[in-house]
Amino acid sequence: MQGEVVLIQVTSPPLVKNPKLEAKITEQVVHINGTYGSLNFTPVHHYHQHIDRDEYYVLLSVVDIGLITSVRDGMNTTSLEYIMCQQENHGPLILSEFTGTAGSLSGAMMVNPWDYQGVAKVIYDALNLSEEDKISRHNQLHKHVITHTAQYWAKTFIAELILNVGTGEQSAPTPYLDLPIITDQYHKAKKRLLMFDYDGTLTPIRKTPGAAVPQEHMLKALAALCADPKNIVWVISGRDQKVLEEWLGHIPNLGFSAEHGSFMRQPGGQKWVNLTESLDMGWKNDVIEIFTYYTERTQGSFIEHKRSSLTWHYRMADPEFGAFQAKECQNHLENAVLSKLPVEILVGKKNLEVRPTIVNKGEIVKRLLSQHPDVEFVMCAGDDKTDEDMFRALVGPNNNNNNNANAARRNSTVVVEPYNNELVAETAEKIANATLAHSREHSPVMPQLHLSSGHIANGFAPGVQDATHLIPPHHPGTAVSAETTTTSSSLAPSSNDLSRSSISTQGSAGSFSVGINNGNSSGSAYNGERFSITIGHALKKTLANWHVTSPEELIRVLGILSGTVDS
Repeated sequence: MQGEVVLIQVTSPPLVKNPKLEAKITEQVVHINGTYGSLNFTPVHHYHQHIDRDEYYVLLSVVDIGLITSVRDGMNTTSLEYIMCQQENHGPLILSEFTGTAGSLSGAMMVNPWDYQGVAKVIYDALNLSEEDKISRHNQLHKHVITHTAQYWAKTFIAELILNVGTGEQSAPTPYLDLPIITDQYHKAKKRLLMFDYDGTLTPIRKTPGAAVPQEHMLKALAALCADPKNIVWVISGRDQKVLEEWLGHIPNLGFSAEHGSFMRQPGGQKWVNLTESLDMGWKNDVIEIFTYYTERTQGSFIEHKRSSLTWHYRMADPEFGAFQAKECQNHLENAVLSKLPVEILVGKKNLEVRPTIVNKGEIVKRLLSQHPDVEFVMCAGDDKTDEDMFRALVGPNNNNNNNANAARRNSTVVVEPYNNELVAETAEKIANATLAHSREHSPVMPQLHLSSGHIANGFAPGVQDATHLIPPHHPGTAVSAETTTTSSSLAPSSNDLSRSSISTQGSAGSFSVGINNGNSSGSAYNGERFSITIGHALKKTLANWHVTSPEELIRVLGILSGTVDS
C-alpha cells in the first residue's frame, strides 16, 4: 500500500526542550520519507508545532484511522477525542495494549507496539474493514465514552465511598495478640491443635519462592512444639510436597497440607494423600494459555506449576504495571474460565492462583477439627486471603464471638456523626500515629483520641453531656467521631474493654454505631481456646480475632509457648 497511506504525526513542543529526542525523531522521519517517498508522495507528515484546537479536531475528524502506539501512558484522552470526532466517518481506533484506556475501550483494535509486523498487519486490516464492522466498533466505543463521563465517575466514586463507610467489618480493628491470655490458655489445655501457613507467616515474603528458606529460630520453635505430646502441629501451605519435605520434613511429628489443601501427610507419616485424585484437571490447559499470554507481556513475571493448581507470580515485575496486568489477567480468567469450569481464582500477594473450587485450606481445618474433637486449645495463623478460609472454618458452633458481638452492638449503640472537613487531615494523622504506636508497644489496647465538644456535630441523643471519643479508621474524603454513653470523659474504658469494642453501621449512609462491651467476656475478641491470628496491621480486613505485625513476632510467640524463648 505504498503511495496510498499517509502517516500524520503532530508533536507539541515540550516546556523543557530535549534536542536529542527531537533530532532522533527528525532522523527517523527523514529516513522513512527518503526510503519510501518520492517527489509526488511523502509517507510521513511530521508537524513539530502547536496547532489550534479547531485544527486538531478537524484532523481527528478527517483521518481514516486513529493510531496510538504508546509504550506506556497514564490517561491520554486522545483516543476519546478521536472517537467523538469520528461520528460520521466511523474510523477504527488502533490502540496500544499498554495505554491507560486499553482496559476500557474494548471496541478498539489492540496491538503490541513492539511488534512492528503485528502493528502493520492491524493497520492493513483496519483500512480494509467493512463499513458494517466500522459502524459496529464505533458505536461500541462511542457508547462507552458518552456514558462513562466525569460525572459518572464522580457519582460511582461517591457511591463506593458511602458503601465502604457503611461497612462495619472494614472499621473494626483487630486487637494485638494478648500474650498472657494465649500463654495461660496454652498451658491449661491437655490437648492442642496448632496450624500455620508458611509463606508470610512462618517466614517473611521473598521476591522469589525459592528464597523463602526457613530460619533457624523458627525451626527450633517448631520442633519444640512438635516434641510436646500434647500438641498436634500442622503446616497448611500453598507450597508443593517437595518443598515442604525439603525444608521441614526433618521435624518429627509435623503434619503437612500442600497446595492449599490438595495433599495431606499425617504427623509421623511418610505417605502423601492426594485429595484431588478424582478431580478433572483438564482446566489447566486453558489457564496455562492465559497465564502464558500475560507472562510474555509482563517482564519479570513467571508461572509456577503445581499438581493441582497454577500460580502466576508478578513480584519481580514493575509494581504498577504488574498490578494492572494482574487485574487484566483476573478479568480474562473470570470471563474465559470461571464461567465454564469448576475452579476459583485466589488473589494473593503479588500472585494469582487458580485451583479447583472444592480445594482450600478451610476444608483441611474442618477435617482436622473433626479428627480431634477433644482438643482444648486451637491456634491458627496465616497472612493472606487464602488463609481466610482457615479462619472461616474456625467460626463454628464453639465460637460464639460473632453472635455475641452482634448482640452487644444491638444492646449498646450510639450514633456516630461525620466529621466536619477541618478534622479530616488531623484525624487521619492521629489514627496513623496511634496505630503505629499500638503495634510497637505490642499491646491489645487501641489508643483513644479525645476531641473537644465543639467538634461534635449536633443531633446526638439527649442527656449526653460529655463523652469519650473513639475514632474508627479513616476513610478517604470523610472521617467520623463516636460518642459513648458515659457521663464523664474521665470514665474512659479500660484497655480490655477497648480491645473488645465493636463497630457496626446504622441504616443511613455515612453514620456508624459503636458498641463497647464492658466486662462481658462473651463479646471479647477471643473465645477461650480458639486463637485465629493474622499477620498484618490492626485495620486489615480479616476474619481472624487477633493480629501480629510480622512473622518474626509470631515466631517469638511460638518460642515462648514452646519454652525455647524467655518471655
